[in-house]
Amino acid sequence: MVSPDQPHVRTAAQHREPTAPAAGGSPGRPPRTVSLPGLTLAVRSTPAPAREDAPPALFVHGLGGSSLNWTALMAELAGDVRGDALDLPGFGWSPPPGDNRYSVAAHARAVVRYLDAAGHGPVHLFGNSLGGAVTTRVAAVRPDLVRTLTLVSPALPELRPQRTALPTALLAVPGVVRGYRRLSRGMTAEQRTRALLNLCYGDPARATEENLAEAAAEFERRLRLPHFWDSLARSARGVVDAYTLGGQHSLWRQAERVLAPTLLVYGGRDRLVSFRMARKAHRAFRDSRLVTLPSAGHVAMMEYPQEVAAAVRRFLAETRDGSTTEPDRS
Repeated sequence: MVSPDQPHVRTAAQHREPTAPAAGGSPGRPPRTVSLPGLTLAVRSTPAPAREDAPPALFVHGLGGSSLNWTALMAELAGDVRGDALDLPGFGWSPPPGDNRYSVAAHARAVVRYLDAAGHGPVHLFGNSLGGAVTTRVAAVRPDLVRTLTLVSPALPELRPQRTALPTALLAVPGVVRGYRRLSRGMTAEQRTRALLNLCYGDPARATEENLAEAAAEFERRLRLPHFWDSLARSARGVVDAYTLGGQHSLWRQAERVLAPTLLVYGGRDRLVSFRMARKAHRAFRDSRLVTLPSAGHVAMMEYPQEVAAAVRRFLAETRDGSTTEPDRS
């Protein structure tokens, strides 16, 4: 584990008010879509008008999530970046990919294709969980598209995952999803949402009842999609497969290749990505800064959007002004 009093670790103060959205804010209207050959992506843009000269940013969600996971942070950063958040293929409002591939590499190709088509690069790239693994690969293979990289609890390989993360990993096992669907058939969308909240938040009490109702409504919509469970299972399998890759294709080797300045955000109460991996990640990324939120869970950008936004602003100011410091490697 990383002690917050180490000189190279910046620990953010945390406040109780206001509470953060349970699943990224109100679903609202369906997002706009971007159609590419064999691929259609749903994309949400910064909810508040950004200044005209604000640099572009792209936000990539985690396993089972959607672009809504970034709503709170995008609102906080509306004056700093022109943000887009996409739904990965098969998630949110995006239909399954034409080739039915859900590996980390396939999701990374989808992100690259979107950035190439939009012509926004280089962007400030953000990723959480699965999205952290995806954006790490994007930054490694296409450095021309990435100005900075911000990773919130990235899903990078762990030799000994936490026991609380094992049920999620089991989604990759054939037949497990079918069994879970049978066992959970009687659960309401609200019950499912509360269970997910308990897994992903360090303090589930930070979510309001209004947030919970909105998240449950979105969960109910997605449960009716015929591809929902298949996309989830195949993407989970893609994460597990990525963990087993060695050589140049290893995610840790990819992290070492990232040239962009990198901000790492880890939650002390994360039940899916171990807090102890923060130190290894800080060593792997050659130009990295580490922020720890001891009370946060797996989705710090949802639970503590103000604190994460403050860390991002400091990070962008440092990299913009060129006042970066060499990270402590001891």
